[in-house]
Amino acid sequence: MATPRGKLPMAQVEVLPQTQQRTPGRPGDPCIMVIFGAAGDLTRRKLIPALYNLAKAQLLSREFAIIGIAHTAMSTEEFRNKLSEDIRRFAGSEVDPKIWEWFTQRIYYIASEFDDKSLYPKLKTTLDKLDKDHSTHQNFFFYLATAPQFFGQIVEQLAAVGLMDESGNHHWRRVIIEKPFGHDLESARALNKQLLSCASEKQIYRIDHYLGKETVQNILAFRFANGIFEPIWNRRYIDHVQITVAETVGVESRGSYYDTAGALRDMVPNHIMQLISLTSMEPPISFRPDALRDEQAKILHAIQPLSSEDVLSRTVRGQYGSGVEDGHPVPGYRQEEDVPPDSRTETFVAMKLAIDNWRWADVPFYLRTGKRLAAQTTEIVIQFRRAPFVLFRDTPVENLMPNQMVLHIQPQEGISLQFAAKVPGPIMRLGAVDMNFNYADYFGTQPSTGYERLLHDCMIGDATLFQRADMVEAGWCVVSPVLDVWKALPPRNFPNYPSGSWGPKEADELLERDGRHWRNFDR
Repeated sequence: MATPRGKLPMAQVEVLPQTQQRTPGRPGDPCIMVIFGAAGDLTRRKLIPALYNLAKAQLLSREFAIIGIAHTAMSTEEFRNKLSEDIRRFAGSEVDPKIWEWFTQRIYYIASEFDDKSLYPKLKTTLDKLDKDHSTHQNFFFYLATAPQFFGQIVEQLAAVGLMDESGNHHWRRVIIEKPFGHDLESARALNKQLLSCASEKQIYRIDHYLGKETVQNILAFRFANGIFEPIWNRRYIDHVQITVAETVGVESRGSYYDTAGALRDMVPNHIMQLISLTSMEPPISFRPDALRDEQAKILHAIQPLSSEDVLSRTVRGQYGSGVEDGHPVPGYRQEEDVPPDSRTETFVAMKLAIDNWRWADVPFYLRTGKRLAAQTTEIVIQFRRAPFVLFRDTPVENLMPNQMVLHIQPQEGISLQFAAKVPGPIMRLGAVDMNFNYADYFGTQPSTGYERLLHDCMIGDATLFQRADMVEAGWCVVSPVLDVWKALPPRNFPNYPSGSWGPKEADELLERDGRHWRNFDR
């Protein structure tokens, strides 16, 4: 039976034997992609390599084209040449000249400011012409790789010239919006209202590139496709959950942006809330986009709001000082380019959250994220409750270590399980044993930027891995009380952790008060 249009491929789960080769999936629909901000780093480092990888994997329609828009003055030929130089640096593997030649002949460029209203009629005319040349069926999607202040006005201008119109249902129009989606709850609501006044929710794809990572997507398969894990995925067996998103780099050349955002705004309402919701959600009834996102939204709404007193006792902020990175001295945050010498912006956040539902009552969720930390890692630690000690009361075993399951998201993607085993010998001694699954070892590796899956999903109309308006606002609801208290009470001890450490001592104390500790390790 033919798959009806709109039937989403994520609902079709294919189980492959270990030795079976993966066959190409459904190619994206014929379409034209318009990139606003096409001269920026995101385009050359992520978007173009991701599209090239899709073409190489036969997941890009033969009827496909790209229009890049940026204020940098250059011709289409110059833009193609620039991307041809960039792809050799960022493709992740040797570039196939035949595929790249085919790809570049479908790339075009328009030089314009985004707030120039004359751009949009010109863009419509160009799209109509390219649609005829490449037979893309009037399917267009617009990627907003721009500064956040342009998001709303670009979509309004697209709608004003009819480029968001889907009347007749013979074609589709979609827009992908990068983070940050607002800088607080009020601005996120205002942006949602502005976008929804000129486009429908199903046309708006709020992207979070973390959801393009294999291990993040595998959380769903791991939890719901294996009968041995779901029965113990609850408060009866799990003691607590840790989520760490750590970076070894500082703010680099992003000082002016970062100082207006900070670690809390930059990471928690989006990336970390997505990881929390996927880790703790109830099983969806299907993999259809709204079935999955309904369950994620329930979790975000179930997170207990923090009072002002809770913010003081359950959150920690920090700012890195000078230190050592890979054996070389590095400056503190206040010495970085475009950062004020008395900046009060946090580069580290730790929080203790609670989810108020039957599955997770009394199970704390600890999260932390920061820059210039001891290791680059993104991981989710599921720590199980300790086994009863009574059996070992007459042995030399002084304590029982808890079992830990770690979902490694980056830089290595995989899953590990730690458990206790008897050390060989005449007396009872226990040692920690790690069982490790690494994606690269088991399934091999393919060049990936993390955007391939997300761009392909947009081309086929699968919004499963994109945020809905209510999810975005729910994430901001969690952090809004923290922002308010931190604004009212400026920090008194910045900088309060050296570069190359695991953050301020207050973050360790946050768990130690509960008799727990972070999973730390050296690089």
